Amino acid sequence: LVLLSLIFVAAGALHFAFPAPYAAIIPPLLPQRILLVYLSGAAEIAGGMGLIPPRTRRAAGIGLILLLLAVWPANIQMWINSRETGGAAEQLLLLARIPLQLLLIWWVYQSAVGRRAGDEG
Repeated sequence: LVLLSLIFVAAGALHFAFPAPYAAIIPPLLPQRILLVYLSGAAEIAGGMGLIPPRTRRAAGIGLILLLLAVWPANIQMWINSRETGGAAEQLLLLARIPLQLLLIWWVYQSAVGRRAGDEG
């Protein structure tokens, strides 16, 4: 649970430190790309921090799952972008990343949402 929390907090912080790469993978039809980068980064930080206290764990987990679903198109856009500029190995890695989002969703669910209240294990 702590590792999962740290992953989300670190990933969210990267949105603020290096917003341009994140903005580049937001699908073109969405406006205000930098704002979306900052909002998703803030949501990742808040969700990651919310995983630790038992009182907020379930809500944070649900929020993170919804966030992961909302940013899934960015993973697809990243692969689409790589088809224009990247090599075959990069394209294959980015294509493989798309279903890995399901693994992350499962991890959040198992760690935060599917737990019984008070389960600290």
